[in-house]
Amino acid sequence: MKTWKIVVGTVLVLAVMAVLGMGVLSALAQGPWGNGMMNGWPRGYGMMGGGWPGGSSNWSQGGWCGGYGSAGQGQVTSLEQAQGAVESYVQDLGYTGLQVKEVMEFERNYYAIVEEEDTGIGAMEVLVNKDSGAVSPEPGPNMMWNARYGMMGGRGMMGRYFSGEMTVTPAEAEQAAQKWLDANFPGTTAGDADAFYGYYTFHFLKDGAVAGMLSVHGATGAVWYHSWHGSFVAMIGE
Repeated sequence: MKTWKIVVGTVLVLAVMAVLGMGVLSALAQGPWGNGMMNGWPRGYGMMGGGWPGGSSNWSQGGWCGGYGSAGQGQVTSLEQAQGAVESYVQDLGYTGLQVKEVMEFERNYYAIVEEEDTGIGAMEVLVNKDSGAVSPEPGPNMMWNARYGMMGGRGMMGRYFSGEMTVTPAEAEQAAQKWLDANFPGTTAGDADAFYGYYTFHFLKDGAVAGMLSVHGATGAVWYHSWHGSFVAMIGE
């Protein structure tokens, strides 16, 4: 009898897991190469709900993706310190011809855009841990949509190749961003687009001040809200 109950219990657990798995795959199938995975997510949620690493200021002690991050040299208390940490990180990656475009301080982390010096195109978005000084790739579009510098190497989550070709214009990306903002953050405006290889990022505004951040896929117009920063504090650069 005991063995029979264990077997039945195991079958039920596996059945539930299968149903949940089918739901996840169904959601992913609507993703950046489908109907726009991020457009329907409620306010405050990124791709994985509110659970992306980065929900607190001490999210990364060595990088969200193992060797992709730096260990850090201790607490960071200024934008200038954060910029220095990012510059060292980029140098350690072995890239040449990249520069820090801007650094922003948020409630939970520092954020920086690194761009190509010769093209002005965004290469990567990175986060600096306030407590440890660890520098890591920003999760979300920077990893999953970045066709040149991202962790997917031009391949989407469903294995479909994405060349990074931007068929969505900056104006169309702004329209997609504004439509999402009107539905989720009324009273905010999209601001100007920062172009990366495969997507655009917007620092959206409320009453002229930065109120948050989102990205728009360069081929589908899907919107991905950056839910991990917290309130904006200050910035240097453009």
